[in-house]
Amino acid sequence: MSVTWDKAEVPEPVKVGPLGWLRAVLKAVPLGIVTFGCLLILLLVRLIEQPIYGARRPLTPFITQFVCISAFRIMGIRHRVEGEIMRGPGAIVANHSSWLDIFALNARKRIYFVSKAEVAKWPGIGWLARATGTVFIRRNPKEAHEHVDVFRKRLKLGHKLLFFPEGTSTDGRRVLPFKPTLFAAFFDDDLRDNLSIQPVSVIYRAAEGADTRQYGWWGDMSFGRHLLETLSAPKHGSVTIRYHAPVRVADFKDRKVLARHLEAEVRRGFEEAGLLEAE
Repeated sequence: MSVTWDKAEVPEPVKVGPLGWLRAVLKAVPLGIVTFGCLLILLLVRLIEQPIYGARRPLTPFITQFVCISAFRIMGIRHRVEGEIMRGPGAIVANHSSWLDIFALNARKRIYFVSKAEVAKWPGIGWLARATGTVFIRRNPKEAHEHVDVFRKRLKLGHKLLFFPEGTSTDGRRVLPFKPTLFAAFFDDDLRDNLSIQPVSVIYRAAEGADTRQYGWWGDMSFGRHLLETLSAPKHGSVTIRYHAPVRVADFKDRKVLARHLEAEVRRGFEEAGLLEAE
């Protein structure tokens, strides 16, 4: 399994020595227990939640949040939140650096990811995503009307849907151009006048002395390799989730203008943090 951003060379794998393997094991065991133990609890709760509430899910997202918060504590990565979190239903867009984004964004906000359909077939991550209510779509403009139906149903349930408009992940040091395709669905007559979107900057800072791209996951990097390097690292940095002011879709004339504005806001978060590098 790999991501496809090819704008930068992938660094050589970090050599993991005996102490590194020990650190990885000592973190992997509790991380696995928390993740899969809570997944089992989530599935059991869904047996009760599903018949009563359907897709509304008033209980199980709290289990997901607990797992995500616990994961950062176990890994030793500091997690910070800046800005005001949007209230009520709507959509969230963020830059995409790593699989860690899923934990980082879920730790403080009950959200549902919108992911490409292929992810549902990925070993492990695919069924974790399905269990937590991820929305799977095919990024085909011809299927925009189907996207509208899915988004409308989920938003009416009060869900906050999260998108990664870059379409791929990066090294965590840049923001790629936002693809406007998915934003077309937001201009549907049933959504446009009532929908707000909040841009979010996910900003990683590497540990002192570590590669500045420590938490990025891109190119031919496998999930297993990146997970091992993360768990075995002797020191860790932090991730900051910066929430920018939400905007109303109705205030923009089309999807391209909306995409450019949201990208600029996310990019501004990086510029203010002094971390932005050229694509």
